[in-house]
Amino acid sequence: MSYARAASPSRSDVSSDLDLDLEELDPTSSSGTFRRSILGSNHRSSFSSHRRGRSSEDGGAGGGGGGGGGGSKVKSPSRIALRNLAMGYGGRGRRGDAAQAEEDEEALLGRRRSSVADHDDDDGRGEMPLLQRMTSRMSIRNGASSPSPSIHPDFTPSTETRTVVLGGGAAPAPASGKKPPSYPPNIISNHRYTAFTFLPLTLYHEFSFFFNLYFLLVALSQIIPALRIGFLSTYIVPLVFVLAITLGKEAHDDVARRRRDKEANSEPYEVLALGAEDSSPVGRIRGLGKRKTASLLSSSSSSARAEGNSLRSDERENMRTVIKKSRDLKVGDILVLKKDQRVPADVVILKSLSNEVETADDPVPQDSDAAGEAFIRTDQLDGETDWKLRVAPPLSHGLPTAKFETLRITASAPSREVNSFVGTLEYPGSGLTAEGSGSTAQYQKSASVGLSIDNTAWANTVLASNSATLAAVIYTGPETRAALSTSKGRSKSGLLEKEINNLTKILCILTFTLSIVLVALEGLKNHPNNPGVKNPEQPGEVVSGPWYIKIMRFLILFSTIIPISLRVNLDMGKSAYAWFIEKDKDIEGTVVRTSTIPEELGRVEYLLSDKTGTLTQNDMELKKVHVGTVSYAGEAMDEVAEFVRQGFSQTTAETSLVTPSTSAAPHASGTRTRREIGSRVRDVVLALALCHNVTPTTATEEGQTEAVTTYQASSPDEIAIVSWTESVGLRLVHRDRTGMKLVSADTGEVVVRVKILEVFPFTSEGKRMGIVVQFLGGKSSEKKKEQEQDLLGDHIEEDGASSDEDSGDIWFFQKGADTIMSSIVASNDWLDEECGNMAREGLRTLVIGRKRLSAHRYQEFSAKYKAASLLLQNRDKEMEKVVQEYLEHDLELLGVTGVEDKLQKDVKPSLELLRNAGIKIWMLTGDKVETARCVAVSAKLVARGQYIHTIAKLKRKDLAYDALEFLRNKTDCCLLIDGESLALFLDNYRDEFISLAVQLPAVVACRCTPTQKADVARLIREFTKKRICCIGDGGNDVSMIQAADVGVGIVGKEGRQASLAADFSITQFCHLTKLLVWHGRNSYKRSAKLAQFVMHRGLVISVCQTMFSIASKFEPIALYQGWLLVGYATLYTMAPVFSLVLDRDVDEHLANLYPELYKELTEGRSLSYRTFFVWVLVSVYQGGVIQGLSQILVGLDQFKRMVTVSFTVLVLNELIMVALEITTWHLWMVLAEVGTAIAFVCSIPFLGDYFELDYVLTLGFLWRVVVISSISLIPPWVVKAVRRRLKPPSYAKVQGI
Repeated sequence: MSYARAASPSRSDVSSDLDLDLEELDPTSSSGTFRRSILGSNHRSSFSSHRRGRSSEDGGAGGGGGGGGGGSKVKSPSRIALRNLAMGYGGRGRRGDAAQAEEDEEALLGRRRSSVADHDDDDGRGEMPLLQRMTSRMSIRNGASSPSPSIHPDFTPSTETRTVVLGGGAAPAPASGKKPPSYPPNIISNHRYTAFTFLPLTLYHEFSFFFNLYFLLVALSQIIPALRIGFLSTYIVPLVFVLAITLGKEAHDDVARRRRDKEANSEPYEVLALGAEDSSPVGRIRGLGKRKTASLLSSSSSSARAEGNSLRSDERENMRTVIKKSRDLKVGDILVLKKDQRVPADVVILKSLSNEVETADDPVPQDSDAAGEAFIRTDQLDGETDWKLRVAPPLSHGLPTAKFETLRITASAPSREVNSFVGTLEYPGSGLTAEGSGSTAQYQKSASVGLSIDNTAWANTVLASNSATLAAVIYTGPETRAALSTSKGRSKSGLLEKEINNLTKILCILTFTLSIVLVALEGLKNHPNNPGVKNPEQPGEVVSGPWYIKIMRFLILFSTIIPISLRVNLDMGKSAYAWFIEKDKDIEGTVVRTSTIPEELGRVEYLLSDKTGTLTQNDMELKKVHVGTVSYAGEAMDEVAEFVRQGFSQTTAETSLVTPSTSAAPHASGTRTRREIGSRVRDVVLALALCHNVTPTTATEEGQTEAVTTYQASSPDEIAIVSWTESVGLRLVHRDRTGMKLVSADTGEVVVRVKILEVFPFTSEGKRMGIVVQFLGGKSSEKKKEQEQDLLGDHIEEDGASSDEDSGDIWFFQKGADTIMSSIVASNDWLDEECGNMAREGLRTLVIGRKRLSAHRYQEFSAKYKAASLLLQNRDKEMEKVVQEYLEHDLELLGVTGVEDKLQKDVKPSLELLRNAGIKIWMLTGDKVETARCVAVSAKLVARGQYIHTIAKLKRKDLAYDALEFLRNKTDCCLLIDGESLALFLDNYRDEFISLAVQLPAVVACRCTPTQKADVARLIREFTKKRICCIGDGGNDVSMIQAADVGVGIVGKEGRQASLAADFSITQFCHLTKLLVWHGRNSYKRSAKLAQFVMHRGLVISVCQTMFSIASKFEPIALYQGWLLVGYATLYTMAPVFSLVLDRDVDEHLANLYPELYKELTEGRSLSYRTFFVWVLVSVYQGGVIQGLSQILVGLDQFKRMVTVSFTVLVLNELIMVALEITTWHLWMVLAEVGTAIAFVCSIPFLGDYFELDYVLTLGFLWRVVVISSISLIPPWVVKAVRRRLKPPSYAKVQGI
């Protein structure tokens, strides 16, 4: 379980891993002086060196925060992130030497302070990439007494509903026999090791690999004198080298994780200190900005309005804040969050106000647009980049801050559902008011309101609006939505690694067999004398030992058959491939997040793709509107604009605003039919301009003087529709949680003003969105102001009704998918046909309807809806029942819209190329059947003239079986299936369905849930054992991406969650073709060739050792010792062999021109048992020739001379073999070959312990080396050339064209 931290958007360019020791800068930097809080001009705050910086307007606040020694102090941590210091986090005050000494003493003795803000734990979690955060573990701090975290991987969140008393007050007494509720600390921990567990855990992990364990045993065997062969360093150095690289990387990564952990857990947050007693003079709270405070408990009566005025004076009471580190936050704390600040825990928003600073002389404004509203960014939580609107409950928003400590929040048990929340906010009245808080009689009434997802902000979201927000912590640490909704990613290993592992097992068996055979050939006889190392000066003397000792010594001598450097070479090769991919300018922006599987890109046989945002741009444009009798598209939209201009041009400042019942004034010559059509068009445009969750935001871009208005919404569809209404003449200029204003694009005057009574947001389950509005039609500017004041006020009455509800018509608008809306709107004869026509054009259809409500009907609905919203059990279901009973039936059908989602760049040629490469493509989408069919055809997912077999709305097993029988006889068609039918197949005919589906060239599954997408990926992988690639761009694609062998994420409009969770991140779908066809091909073929050469290098020297042992009467005596063994595997051969990662058999143009070349890769011919045994035969031949001829031409009696010849030929043989295998030369290959040859020649003078140096300078040495090398190399080269002539490989064929 992990608890992730979102990156700060304000300082993303500053390294978060760099820390700075404050004592190095200023040993006397302190935390003892009160200063101004962000909550008030005369407001005091406990000081911390981790305080967020202030703007220049705070500069002279020292006096206002005066006090000094009277307040509590918070110890300054010893370190602070450089990023935070750059943002002004550092402390400004100074403390005396005595205070410093006292603090140092406490730190030295390990004592803890009592202040809630004073914890000197350094454990934390930081800004890690999403994929790493999801795979990390949550550590729970066991108690304040221990500075080190204790890991609880089996932590189980609470399953009980919780009641939270705000401000750190006493929790309600638990029921008899139950313990008081305890909540986990708000700690983030991504580090994996401690100083004590690092070596044990890392070494255990490394030696779980067969390679490392084998060589560890070989190295340890050299401690036993009877098994000692040569120098101990010969076997220890390679093993230590391999382990040092791996452990060093682990240590570096974990240190970086700890630094980020520390920074995240030490991030400062300002917390209200409710009920704190202080005699120092303190002013009212400042920094929460201009207020629009209304009555708390009554919204219509004059007495309530009078109470509202008294509330404003209560807001200026004595309040104090403290700075707490993120890890010290507790359930019930009230945070003060500012713009661009990360939310550290799951919170309920209590109050959100404009961040404009008011002075004592400023009146409290009544018309602020930000009453209780806040926008958050959730891209680090659900992958969506659009801002989400969150609102404070009217109960807490109208309550003075001092009364917050009397509030209670009843919240449901922790859950992983990020899009739902059920809770209740209660104000018990004066009975729970703390003593001395100065409450008056107007707070004696109790009240409660329901809480939903719209009142929350989950951990790792970021406050986007320029407002100060007060929020109460309800879930911390591992109980947050972010922690509970993350799942540990599947550890992915490539198919190539599994194949190499199988081959090394064969090599291991070969080593054991060879050792036993050599001992058996001599005879299993025991000799009394002790074994020892052969004396080079007297090679005829052989010291023998028991047969089992001989077998062990042979195993050690042949340990080079299993190359320890294989993993190092392959890992370095993978890093090189990742570097090549990220530096490719043609696919700029590509990021390799999992560098262990680049070879898998060359083995993909199934591609599972999302549609929206992946194959399409997720860039919506409204293309068509149908109003029942007339359809408008293209140039006909000008006629729509004319109707809108006529219909909305009749209002002035002195006349009524437009409402749905206002009749439009037609042209005098217009016919009745045209008048009816104009009225319908106007009503459709008005409904589309009101029924949405779009918020206009105005900002001045850098370098420009004019403000630019943009739209923010959670769905691109809604932005497209609102942009279209603006293009035809009706512009949205203002929207908050209480109302909207529309202006005419021609005149710029307000033509529609509505009060929002209810909003029913879009959900993936409901597939519809609704809104209840009250039209305001004031006839004078004074009336308008009064209505706008009512619009912005959000008051509460005990009977749930507003006194101003009868001031205008109340309408319910709703839009949604045709499958849902067809049963909600009144009966008609054209909806289904027109929706089908639009879907066949590839348009996303939305049906829009409306219904008029009487004031009495709405009051009845509102009362029941509010009662249902207060339920803790089955709340959503009961609320839905009320909506269906009063609103969702017999709606007047206004029209249908068609929105086009444009195809991504070069999607058609990309899919065609991938299909020609032998990759079977599945499209999994949540869209409707007809739209999916149209996109599949337009994107060339389906070949021209290919039959598309549709299976939809199956509910019976017998029909599903019949469909399977049809597919058995039609395996060349494209299958189009909906989610309902797919679920039926997976439940009843799982194996039969998947066995047929994988044979089809293309499959399109629509109306799929994210879970179904992941299940399909797992099914294909498990059934076929083939490589699966999944690609998507949204948070709903993460499960599918993680279930695939290769996950590819696109950075799109739906956010970065998919790209962060993927193995490879790209910016456009067309980049996938180069990733697979070019980089995948190169990575696989290079790694295959590299692995075979590393094994060949070890086999050749082992065969030489075998030949020598046979000539030495089957005695286990080392041929090459010391540096010769180490140098052969490193200095003399490593660079040329590793340079094979630069080789390529065809160029990029040919790889794209002939995608059929990719098919061969999926068959695994580059590294198979056949190619492996061919290399084994070559190694046996060359090793036998090299050592055999060396012994024949030089003789065993001249041991050093023989070693000089055989080792020289051995090195030259490997260099020339690499050169013969290179297909395309690269400059670095030439440098590696020449440089290694020069290095070997230059090192010969230093090999006097092993070589006969005088013999090297003779002609006899030269001709022997040339002859042996020729006999070793020419026959394999001739065989290869003949075979290439008789049966050339495919790449050779296309190169000749």
